[in-house]
Amino acid sequence: MESVEDHLCGLKSAEAASTSASSICTNMANLRDLHEGINNLIQMPSVQQALSQGQGETWVNELLEESLRLVDLCGFSRDVVCSTKESIQDLESSIRRNRGENATRDDINAYVASRKKLNKMISKSIKNLKSSNQSFTPLPAIGTMLKETEALDFSVLKSVLMLLSGEKEGSKQRSWSLLSKFSRTKRVHSEVEQETAAGLVLIEHPQFQKRDGQYYFEAVEISRNEHPGT
Repeated sequence: MESVEDHLCGLKSAEAASTSASSICTNMANLRDLHEGINNLIQMPSVQQALSQGQGETWVNELLEESLRLVDLCGFSRDVVCSTKESIQDLESSIRRNRGENATRDDINAYVASRKKLNKMISKSIKNLKSSNQSFTPLPAIGTMLKETEALDFSVLKSVLMLLSGEKEGSKQRSWSLLSKFSRTKRVHSEVEQETAAGLVLIEHPQFQKRDGQYYFEAVEISRNEHPGT
């Protein structure tokens, strides 16, 4: 149990300061290790007995309800990542067809529309997280540990969604678009200002053109570093 508690403390400290793509990816890896430790822990006879005695009690039901919400959020996050990658790949193909010089306006508009739709869905999902059940039910040690782990799960997934949408905590500011480079316009249209620049970072930086969500997260970070103050 001490090992799991150490993982919890370490992840809490790291998660509180995690704003970059690389730190979020690290937190996700640490969260996986934490769950592996908890899975081993709950197989212990003493823990099994505590959980068995708690069946029907409020804290057990609350944990189960939050677990279902977490499963839904995981599925939603996966769908967002897949949709984001698909829209990026479509725009990337358009730019390649045009020799990297001028993507067609229809393709750009389709990409922007897709991003705006996803961002609205993400915003709604994040608002729903704020209405999460805050329980003050007294918990046994294992219940407290599981509750804290669920809270970290939601927090890390929220960070992932905010990163994908281009939003920062406590701010409506989004990353500026790189589309102006390809559209050859002197001004960036208001619709374009709302979409994330990460997709085109994947095009500009070949090392990120792999089918792994982590590469997309790192691409978001690069887009922000290349456009500080936006």
